[in-house]
Amino acid sequence: MKVSILDYGLSNLRSVEQAFHHLGAQTEIIRTPDQVRAASALVLPGVGAFRDGMEGLRALELIEPIREQAARGVPLLGICLGMQMLFDESEEFGCHPGLGLIPGRVAAIPPRPGFKVPHIQWEPLLPPEGRQDFSGTFLEGIRPGEECYFIHSYRALPACPEDLAAAADYGGVEICAAAARGKVMGCQFHPEKSGPTGLSILKGYLDLCTK
Repeated sequence: MKVSILDYGLSNLRSVEQAFHHLGAQTEIIRTPDQVRAASALVLPGVGAFRDGMEGLRALELIEPIREQAARGVPLLGICLGMQMLFDESEEFGCHPGLGLIPGRVAAIPPRPGFKVPHIQWEPLLPPEGRQDFSGTFLEGIRPGEECYFIHSYRALPACPEDLAAAADYGGVEICAAAARGKVMGCQFHPEKSGPTGLSILKGYLDLCTK
């Protein structure tokens, strides 16, 4: 198994690489359209603003190759900003189009008394309403209530409830902690910084890559 990690200038590549190495996966850092088209497993990490992330992908001419691979069924995992860019658009610093792989938009976390934005803390992962656990998803290796590390000011709002894979609660505001549509998946939290729970989630992604 070789995991291709996209480098577009806004990625915490080293910690993501190390997490996959810990799980026994080979990795490669990729930056070109041809490398994206040759990949059998893609990871789109990211930190920073949505606009800057999409501009980085556009400058390297990676947007269409990513869309093509997703359409072919190549597993794609977005992490933090990478997950947000999977959606249709974001309102961060104006309205900016995303990759359009999961219907929905990205909006600011609404302020709540006593709860600061950005949201920076560990949070328990909760199954979507009507579900008891994460079975059938890339999160099925963990139990509801296990915690992961979040750091963000914006949240994804999936248009289709079935695309919500896991939620978190922050001061009464529902956070889309993870989303999935087919083999396009995303984590708002950082699995590579979330200890054994995060590693179990990345292993779930690797398991899906082999199916």
